[in-house]
Formats: sequence, C-alpha cells, structure tokens
Amino acid sequence: MESNILKYFFLLAIISITLNANGQNFSGEATYVSKSKMELGNWGARLSEAQKKQVAARLKNRLEKSYVLKFNKQEATFLEEEKIDAISGATDSWGGYFSRGDQYKNILENKIVQSQEFYGKRFLVKDDLYKIEWTMGSETKKIGNYTCYKAKAFVPYKELNWYNFSWSDIRTNEDDKQEEKMVIVEAWYTPEIPLAHGPAEFWGLPGFILEVSADNTTLLCTEITINRNATLEIEAPDNGKEVTKNEYSLTVREKMLDMRNNRGRRRG
Repeated sequence: MESNILKYFFLLAIISITLNANGQNFSGEATYVSKSKMELGNWGARLSEAQKKQVAARLKNRLEKSYVLKFNKQEATFLEEEKIDAISGATDSWGGYFSRGDQYKNILENKIVQSQEFYGKRFLVKDDLYKIEWTMGSETKKIGNYTCYKAKAFVPYKELNWYNFSWSDIRTNEDDKQEEKMVIVEAWYTPEIPLAHGPAEFWGLPGFILEVSADNTTLLCTEITINRNATLEIEAPDNGKEVTKNEYSLTVREKMLDMRNNRGRRRG
C-alpha cells in the first residue's frame, strides 16, 4: 500500500514538472559517448590475446563513438561526430556504410527522417517513430547533477538496426516465420529536464534520457547544456531518395547479396 502511494505522488510530481514546463522555451545540446562490446564469436576463440588487442585497436572507431543531440521541445537531431582512424589516419568509410546517418526526430508528430549513404547513393529515410512501451521503475541514480530513474522495455531488433547489415540477418523464408528477436533496453531518465527526448531511437519517457543500454551498446550523456529562454531551430535532412526503413533495409541486403553472389561466380 505504501509503495503504491509513493508511486502515485511520484507520478503527480512528474506531471506537475511537465505542466510547469509547457509555458517555457526549452532547447539545448547534449553530447553522448557510445561504447560497444567486441564480439568475435567462434572466429575470435582462435585468436591469441595479442591478436585480440590488435583487432580491438582496429575496431576502436566502431566500438567507441561520440554523438551530439540538439533539441527543442518538439524536435531533435542526433549526429555522429566523425573520427579519424587511429591506425590508418583515414575515416572509416566501410563502417560508415552501416552506421546510423544524420537523424531527425519529431516527437509530437511521431516522425523520423534519417539521411543514409550507401555505395555512393543518398537515401532519405522517412518513417514513423517506433513507440516504445516503457515499464517505469523506482530505482534511482545520479548522472552528473541529475537524479535519474530507471525504465525498461523490449524493442524489436529490426527497429534498432534497420540501417545496419549482418550476414547472420539473412534468413530463408522458413526462418522468417520464427518469432521476432527482441532486445532488452534499459534507460535512465531525469524528470528534472521535462522533455521526452533521448539519443538514437530512444524517446517517450517523462523526462530526458541520459543513459541507455541496448544489446551490447551503451550510450551515456557526458555533457548537456539547457537554454530555457530561447528555442533552437532544428532542421531535418532533405537530400536523397525517399524510402521507408523497410525499403532501405531491403536495398542494402539485396546489394550485399549481389556482391556475395558475384564473388562466388568469379571464383568459379
């Protein structure tokens, strides 16, 4: 009984904060650092520790990235900061084919616009934002100066990786009948910033998401600035062939399968 009463007052506090913010201008910029675990599978089991370190150094730019989230009350852009390969001194062009492009979200209209480039062709992916069904918890922790609350959700794997490609994702028609793979998402949000924004595909909580973990990747906000007196103008990407998320995924997979088949024919 006491637990239910506490949750009730907690929700009232969140609603009160959000209502008080409605008349204010809210905009700002947040920097996130992402870290992914290196998964080498059966191939990695055959490598020595020295070889694993070499692979980790080569993949550092793909395993550790930084992003900037610019936002106002309704819109946000999420852009990766480009890094130079520490070994070759060049940008990671191959990895860029399967990286998240410049992303725009409109949480009022539930729309996403994302710019992707694949083998010299530009695509403008326009689709609905996936509505995440969050389960709120009472666990808290501090991130910087903000008190954050924990939330969890199950999100379809394809909603988080539609721009990516993996040979393991190629399935036969029979495999497609299998149950859809779901990813456990754990987020930490703060009602002290009463906006439903978050990095990447994550949004929809009664407060700003400062940390989120999904699959083998964690995104953590390392710096945030808030402007309550002005509205930042946010612009969506507008260059490229318009497609949906599903159409873009099919285009990438068909191209990669063609490349694999052509290699096989040349070897034969």
